[in-house]
Amino acid sequence: LVELRVSMLRDENYVIAVSGGVDSVALLGMLVNGNLPPTTYHPPSTNLIVAHFDHGIRNESADDALFVRDLAAKYNLPFETRRENLGKNASEEKARERRYAFLREVAKKHKATIVTAHHANDVVETIAINLTRGTGWRGLAVLDSVDIWRPLLATSKNELLTYAKQHNLTWHEDATNEDTKYLRNDLRQKLTHLDVQTRELLLLYRNRQVALKKQIDDESALLIGNSPYRRHMFISANHHAALEMLRAVFVREVGQSLTRPQLARALHAVKVYHAGKIFPVSSKIHLTFTKTHFVVDTKDKMV
Repeated sequence: LVELRVSMLRDENYVIAVSGGVDSVALLGMLVNGNLPPTTYHPPSTNLIVAHFDHGIRNESADDALFVRDLAAKYNLPFETRRENLGKNASEEKARERRYAFLREVAKKHKATIVTAHHANDVVETIAINLTRGTGWRGLAVLDSVDIWRPLLATSKNELLTYAKQHNLTWHEDATNEDTKYLRNDLRQKLTHLDVQTRELLLLYRNRQVALKKQIDDESALLIGNSPYRRHMFISANHHAALEMLRAVFVREVGQSLTRPQLARALHAVKVYHAGKIFPVSSKIHLTFTKTHFVVDTKDKMV
């Protein structure tokens, strides 16, 4: 029914993000019970850690935490949890940011890879959200992270529901999933009638964009050379290529990219700033220029 694919190293630990909803409960059941195809690597259950983040947004969230705790105990798995009172007015982005911060802390503690239950419907919804917000091409290469394993991206929501029912799993329904004040929920309802063929085409397109992103990132990293970086490379390249190369610089130097507006402003500085000038990219990141080169300085480096 469901094929899970993994390219991670064997004998690694895995932090399973479990909210208590059907998606993550089904994923955990698959991993624990070995319901994977014979040709697919299956992490031993001794390498699994259950992690649950309570946003404190819903009144029922404490019950969800207890449910997931009991589920971990049922499977005899370690359990990690945290509660934060983000409040009922917390944005989706804030909740997501805090949840992943927690998951990454747990992963670091256990030297583990994060595993989430994102599925094919999530891919379509995320593409729709990004298009609504006016994304660039990178916004179509959704749900692609180096440190997160998402094994269900080719699996539909209905397949997960079927699996859960066939294996007599229980889960908690999140009432806020029906609240259309949240953009994702609103789009989810509007996408209900999207035909299967269109969904499959979107998944194929997403996979191609992910492959393209990797190719561009790899080639950009080769082109930029080492610090200090030659300004001529960015001045002579076309605008889009220069932005991609500059993105590669920041990923290498500070471990993350910048927003498109930040990249555009930084590129302008690379092209026009005089020697000796310093351009503040953010409160913690600066570009320092000579006539022909520039370097990236972070707050840590400058202390």
